[in-house]
Amino acid sequence: MKYADIMKPHTQTPQDTETGTPNISNTELFAAFAAERRQYALTYLAQKPAAIHLGDLAEYISLKENNPSYDWYQRVLVDLHHQHLPYLCDVGLVHYEEETELLELAVDRDVVSPFLELIEHAE
Repeated sequence: MKYADIMKPHTQTPQDTETGTPNISNTELFAAFAAERRQYALTYLAQKPAAIHLGDLAEYISLKENNPSYDWYQRVLVDLHHQHLPYLCDVGLVHYEEETELLELAVDRDVVSPFLELIEHAE
């Protein structure tokens, strides 16, 4: 069962019938990148060829935020689980399996790479 199925009552992102990939509007993409933790999550997921564990993502974000303590890791984990993953799943950018706590990019890296480049140049 997908994360979005658990957290929201049967909402779906419209899909391109030819490719089966979600149709994500520019507004949804900009909103996805509006939160720094979602930027970190999408950057990390775009670098990975396969699904990753939620704990690995939380650890990565803790390090990016220069606070590698266990307490901060737990805070990041909760924030991802309750705030950021539901949004990313609902718009169709991320697949999350709650039972295994595995997540992966649900779209081609080409969808998010222009936004990632903008973030990189802004830093």
